[in-house]
Amino acid sequence: MPNKLVGRNQGSEESEWLSVSDLMAGLMMVFLCISIVMMRSMMEEREKIRALAQSYRDNQLAIYQSLVMEFGEDLQHWGATIDKDRLIIAFNNADAMFPTGEAEMNQEAQWVMEDFFPRYIHVLKPYLGSIRAIHIEGHTSSEWGSGGSSRDNYFKNLRLSQSRSREVLHHVQGLVPEAEVPGMLALVAAVGYSSARPVLRKDGTEDPEKSKRVAFRVITNSEAQIHRILEEAL
Repeated sequence: MPNKLVGRNQGSEESEWLSVSDLMAGLMMVFLCISIVMMRSMMEEREKIRALAQSYRDNQLAIYQSLVMEFGEDLQHWGATIDKDRLIIAFNNADAMFPTGEAEMNQEAQWVMEDFFPRYIHVLKPYLGSIRAIHIEGHTSSEWGSGGSSRDNYFKNLRLSQSRSREVLHHVQGLVPEAEVPGMLALVAAVGYSSARPVLRKDGTEDPEKSKRVAFRVITNSEAQIHRILEEAL
């Protein structure tokens, strides 16, 4: 009789062990499936971001090449340069555009803008769907107003750079057909950076003449696209 009871207990324990083993095996399969789904989702998101990065590079390159094709022969004459990575056309040495310490463009600078800006907008039209903003940036060197404290000089230069960028925006706005003005005002902004972004020489010192500049910068909507992809992944 005891042997029978022992046999039953052993059989019951084996049955329970098999049940636990089956449960563990089932859970492992569930975890494996979840892991596979998560890995696949991560790979898909990574592919989206990779494709976006490639599209961003292609779009940047296309805009840059279009700007070079349109303005390549004019840059040296204007004293301007193009930054390939940041899509900036900079008119260097703002002293050639404005009297020192003032914000009213001289006649020659107005002529340059009248030649440049309508062509600039025309070149960018095919890419407007990928452009978030166009900034007209005013920059100064750290030299002007150097008689006061560094803080006072910074804010003097800030007011000057803001006034100059607004002056340029006000002038070029009049070069756009009336029907296109609302769209342009929604896209183009005037920004002053004071002396916060100087142009440096190879030895790391500031180049005052090149630091005093007016720049036109294209800002694409790649950041918004990345945020969209991340939100969809949540």
